Amino acid sequence: MQGISFAQQVTIDLGERSYPILIGSGLLDDPGAFEGSAAGTQALIVTNTTVAPLYAERLERVLARRHSQVRTLALPDGEEHKNWETLNLIFDALLSSGADRKTTLYALGGGVVGDMTGFSAACYMRGVPFVQVPTTLLAQVDSSVGGKTAVNHPLGKNMIGAFYQPQRVVCDLDVLKTLPPRELSAGLAEVIKYGPIADMEFFAWIENHIDALRECDTETMAYAVKRSCQIKADVVGTDERESGLRAILNFGHTFGHAIEAGMGYGAWLHGEGVGAGMVMAAELSRELGLVDAAFVQRLKTLIHRAGLPTRGATIDEADNAGRYLQLMRVDKKAEGGEIRFVVIDGPGRAAVRSAPDALVRSVIDRCCAA
Repeated sequence: MQGISFAQQVTIDLGERSYPILIGSGLLDDPGAFEGSAAGTQALIVTNTTVAPLYAERLERVLARRHSQVRTLALPDGEEHKNWETLNLIFDALLSSGADRKTTLYALGGGVVGDMTGFSAACYMRGVPFVQVPTTLLAQVDSSVGGKTAVNHPLGKNMIGAFYQPQRVVCDLDVLKTLPPRELSAGLAEVIKYGPIADMEFFAWIENHIDALRECDTETMAYAVKRSCQIKADVVGTDERESGLRAILNFGHTFGHAIEAGMGYGAWLHGEGVGAGMVMAAELSRELGLVDAAFVQRLKTLIHRAGLPTRGATIDEADNAGRYLQLMRVDKKAEGGEIRFVVIDGPGRAAVRSAPDALVRSVIDRCCAA
């Protein structure tokens, strides 16, 4: 791939549906980064109003070499717009342009854009090809990889969606340098989670390089993105549809999703909810006798150093823990109304378990106290 200063590749191994994750500098402007994806007549770039002025024109120029018609749709920005109304804007654009089954969708943006583009690709004409071009750290290390696509419902996050794999993921590290510090920290939450659930050596590496990561040093970030994608690729290749092992990737998410829904989508960034949620999940793991207090404090310290909240939100003044429990019963891992939590079954190992409501209440009360 000419023109790329450096590039690395991680493969999602799903047999005939396998695809590469390209990680490097300068990928957004290099036609070679998109070779191998579908090259039908039409292409639709789905982005948002924040990302479009920064990168849409550059991607249009590259894709014009592969598609004779390239259009861009800029959606409203924010988690609060990850809904049916916004999703229909994508379908409107596809139908009004006469898009066919060979039309390729390109998701240029963060997790919200990626999820909605993937879901629309899964639904339109029962499936058209799409490519992920993630522009946030959170999307590069997590949401763009593995084929989970969805929209939110007022009663639950990501409860309406489909498993639908992209043809490739193109992670240009240069775009991360334009992220606001809060967005970068939110992405670091998804990097940090991989340590406790799978690789404590990586966790120690993050501890030693957290300052360089927050400064978005390119070489440091390249390793963080690559190792995160490698861990996720291993898990997804084993359990694509989250029938077992893949659930461990939701460490901190059950609590975090409750915060997002309870506060109103957009009030907390997803990674901020996951940051506080990991502390709460670690505290629950300690209460279950799976880890010690030193481990919880080590995780809490790193999350704080990453610029993330370590305390949960008060989402109901009258009965905060009760409201958490209500929202968490709508979580995708819940079974028969029983909440299933990703806990740390010893550093570097995760498991999915239930816990008595009284114990969960005590953890929430303690972790959300002023």
